[in-house]
This record gives sequence, structure tokens and C-alpha cells, in this order.
Amino acid sequence: MTIKIYSTPSCVYCKTLKGYLAKNNIAFADIDVSKDEKELDRMVEISGQMGVPVIEIDNNVIIGFDKQKIDELLKIKN
Repeated sequence: MTIKIYSTPSCVYCKTLKGYLAKNNIAFADIDVSKDEKELDRMVEISGQMGVPVIEIDNNVIIGFDKQKIDELLKIKN
């Protein structure tokens, strides 16, 4: 399973999302779109927006920290 988080350092929701995944021992790639224009373009292409976080889980795109969708895709039970 591949998980990518498109984020920025100042985004509160990005920090919350990364903390949540870390708490559940889920590995992810953190992509700072404030420093990587190519990845920013990719994020906009897959999500249709500029807002972060955008999460890509095996070709499933989630906009924002949608805990219910994330839990469903990652099979997290709380």
C-alpha cells in the first residue's frame, strides 16, 4: 500500500493527519508542496484544488483530514 500526503509545514490539519497516521503505525510519504512545484502540480491534477492536505492511498484521493474515509481505506478500527 502506498500512502502520500501532500502538505505544507504551516498546515494544522496536515500535522493532525500525520500524527494520526503515526499513532496508528502507518507509514506514509510526506510531500511538501510549498517546496516542490512539480508535486504541487500533481496534487492539483489529482484533486482539482490547491488546499492541503490531500491524501493519496493507492490511487484513492481524499481531500482534507476525512478520518472516516481514511479509516475505511486503511481498515483502522477505533
